[in-house]
Amino acid sequence: SEFNFSNKLINSSISIGGLFVDGLGDGIFIKNNNEDEIKIINELSFNILQATRTRISKTEFISCPSCGRTQFDLQKTTDKVRKRTGHLKGLKIAVMGCIVNGPGEMADADYGYVGTGRNKISLYKGHNLIKSHIDSKDSITELINLIKNNNDWIEPN
Repeated sequence: SEFNFSNKLINSSISIGGLFVDGLGDGIFIKNNNEDEIKIINELSFNILQATRTRISKTEFISCPSCGRTQFDLQKTTDKVRKRTGHLKGLKIAVMGCIVNGPGEMADADYGYVGTGRNKISLYKGHNLIKSHIDSKDSITELINLIKNNNDWIEPN
């Protein structure tokens, strides 16, 4: 049933994830007899491996929940950034709403996209501010150029 499958997903994430965080595993096998669930279980397995830093298989995105200080459409922008950079396996890209908490919350990201005012963005490489006061309409292109300039860009398939 759907309830049992949901429980399987939650229980697997908790029990397997905990082992990997403690360094006690390097692979996942989740027994499943339902062919319809194989794709979901494979995705779950890769997500657990990614979250525990055991195997990096995709781009990781960090984003804040947004607040009154955010002066651009964070959700739409995050979706656009994901669509343009989601093929960059192994990179961490942060999309943060404001300059107050953004730089601290994205501390371990490879690249950061941070709102700094009404439709203005700053771009970071790691902790370093690279470019500021970019118009939001140009900001995703500027982010991609920053990634390219640092030799982290791979053309999508």
